[in-house]
Amino acid sequence: MKILVIVPRTSGIGGIAYHVSKLMEHLSKRGNHIDKISTENVPFINIKNLMNPSFMLSASLKALRARLGRDKYDIVHAHNLPSALPMKLLYCRKVLTLHGVYSEQISSLHGRLLGRMARDFERRVLKWADAFSVISKSTEDFYKRLGFNPLYIPNAIDFNDIPKEKITLYENQVTYVGRLSYEKGVDLLVEVAQRLPEANFLLIGNGPLYVELLKASKKVRNLHLLGYKPRNEALKYLAGSKVFILPSRSEGLSTSILEAMALKIPIVATAVGGNPELVQNEVTGFLVENNNVDSIACCVKRALEENVSRMTLRAYDLVVNNYNWDIVIELYLKLYRTLLS
Repeated sequence: MKILVIVPRTSGIGGIAYHVSKLMEHLSKRGNHIDKISTENVPFINIKNLMNPSFMLSASLKALRARLGRDKYDIVHAHNLPSALPMKLLYCRKVLTLHGVYSEQISSLHGRLLGRMARDFERRVLKWADAFSVISKSTEDFYKRLGFNPLYIPNAIDFNDIPKEKITLYENQVTYVGRLSYEKGVDLLVEVAQRLPEANFLLIGNGPLYVELLKASKKVRNLHLLGYKPRNEALKYLAGSKVFILPSRSEGLSTSILEAMALKIPIVATAVGGNPELVQNEVTGFLVENNNVDSIACCVKRALEENVSRMTLRAYDLVVNNYNWDIVIELYLKLYRTLLS
């Protein structure tokens, strides 16, 4: 098959970028021809609130050139709504994958009015695809309530990417890996760190809250901002940690949770989005109340002090048997073949 993948990013530590890069890698290994349109090969404006619109415009122009030229594809596979317009412009079977609920993310970041506008936009855009998939059960349920019929194909990790080396900088190292933004709840970790002076909190990533967190780290001695690290290096810090923490206010199906499970690191995560699909409280991790510093701090303390070996083994078995790229790639291939038959 000849497949065109459209996505804002395929590099960095972000979960969507990782998911799509591994999808392309595994499709190529199975003999498919893969092209992509992303910010790595089209111009965009790297300013908050302008990146996605500028990418959508540039990607649409590139899609038009492909449509008018010799590039003919069997499948175009777009990821998230900024990729939907360029997808629509191509003459082939169309797949759209959503990595979360777009309108909820917009509402969380920009208020209910824009959230309602985003929901109307979603409903129109989803009709452009011949098929659309989602990476979490919670997202599947949301769109089913809107009258759509999404296909659930879960997020996954590649066990070849799991490092054997560990990096431990501090005693009782508690690590967050991901985007430093409001919807990820990283601002809450400032107060959590203040309440748990016996722990050391590593924040690995970049984003809109970087400067604010940098200022906080100069006042809170056990809060350490490491900034962006390549994924393979970030995972070494996670491997050397006592706890992985994910205080998100909204979430899809977190790649970082899957990676922590594969590393057998105990997890403290908020009960939002796809997190409860992975983290069953006190079974495969600790599930805490959204936006609740007391709940987060309490469970981090428990994860540091209690014997959690059985919990981490159950979490490891869960990810090996259900969220492994060797399994998930076959689900995508089945979807493509069904559309082409």
